[in-house]
Amino acid sequence: MTTDPTIADPTMTRIGQGVELHHHQGRREAARELFAQIWDDIGGEQGDPLHVCVLAHSMADVQDDVRQELMWDLRALDAVALVTDERVAQAGVPLSVAGLYPSLHLNLSDCYRKLGDLDRAREHLRQARARIGALGDDEYGKIIKGGLERLTEQLGDTV
Repeated sequence: MTTDPTIADPTMTRIGQGVELHHHQGRREAARELFAQIWDDIGGEQGDPLHVCVLAHSMADVQDDVRQELMWDLRALDAVALVTDERVAQAGVPLSVAGLYPSLHLNLSDCYRKLGDLDRAREHLRQARARIGALGDDEYGKIIKGGLERLTEQLGDTV
């Protein structure tokens, strides 16, 4: 998920810097440390729901333990229910709130798969698929759709 640099949301900018550290520079530990600092700065789960959602979703990606990854992804899913399309647009995120759900459910499905809870994995996969129409045909949408295809194969799921 990328943000529009013309709209100033300092927290989203900092989260983006952490994502850059992890995904583009391979500095997973540095990203985790930055995310932890941002988490403290926003007041943890009491912070702005958009910040909590995006930060928790990003923090999950830099965890070494799948249980920690799952905990962060569940926090992100809880927070997204409190986010509005107006808030997403204000922060410069080029998605609707509905567009956030497929990625969240994809990650949760993968966590449950890794933990061997295939029923929950399949349920989150179904939820991600049900919301895939909210994604565009852009790079982000293609990444999420590709992830869903891979996870479908890994779970031996049909549909």
